[in-house]
Amino acid sequence: MTKFEQAPKGILIAVGGNEDKGTYPRAKKQFHLNFFELGILKRIIDEMGGPEARVEVITTASMIPEELGALYLHAFQVLGCKQVKVLDIREEADALKPEKLERLRQASGVMFTGGDQSRLFQIFSGTAFHQILLDRYRHEEGFVIAGTSAGAMAMSDIMIQGGSSSRSLLKGSVKLDRGLAFQENVIFDSHFVKRGRFGRLMEAVATHPFKIGIGLGEDTGVLISQGHLIETIGSNLVIVVDGHHIQHSNASYAAPGTPLSIENLRVHVLAFGNFYDIRERKFYVGQKVHQPEE
Repeated sequence: MTKFEQAPKGILIAVGGNEDKGTYPRAKKQFHLNFFELGILKRIIDEMGGPEARVEVITTASMIPEELGALYLHAFQVLGCKQVKVLDIREEADALKPEKLERLRQASGVMFTGGDQSRLFQIFSGTAFHQILLDRYRHEEGFVIAGTSAGAMAMSDIMIQGGSSSRSLLKGSVKLDRGLAFQENVIFDSHFVKRGRFGRLMEAVATHPFKIGIGLGEDTGVLISQGHLIETIGSNLVIVVDGHHIQHSNASYAAPGTPLSIENLRVHVLAFGNFYDIRERKFYVGQKVHQPEE
């Protein structure tokens, strides 16, 4: 059970991102959004209520918000979504404007794009915009908060800010900060498989052993309902790292740059259609877990 008084009624959808979505400046490759090919964006639309859903795309994390916003508008429109807009917020003052807050109140859900997850915390944390998101997620059935790449990583209360994959499992290779706390019992990482981020998620979990690490592969996401039931969606893999059974770890006292030792860290590999219960820490192969809300 979460620290909330009751299980959240809304839905979180965290997506691992793609290799090149136009999130970075001066990118040489053609910008594209291909993760909707196996239904991730379609699933987001369906969870928001279908083609008539009012979708607000939030490009705050990106350094090229206009280009990225246009890509998402096109992708949602291709899938028949008729009421999709970009909620353009580039600084904290924008998140305080009454017209933006009203659009958020009227939205069926939001989609946070990729970029720099630290910007999301810096601009939104503690604002009225953030509080509306939290309140609607906790209390409104059907309200969806979706995010890809940085937009996914910022969803947890402890957020991976950065870290070196090449120095994996050396103390200090992962940098942690506070996130937006839509989900307080996990730590997300994105672009997980192709960028070899296993080590930094393992260190993050060893440092916070009562969190569940969720590594999101490209073109892959997790849909979290009731605050604890994970469904894997998309074409790649989700890696779940569970530190609850760690018997030894030197993560708390090892010197920076020295190797970590961790005993009995549990890892699960989820593909499309697999389920995982965060609260019970159980893996399910191919059928949804039906449990009463608390």
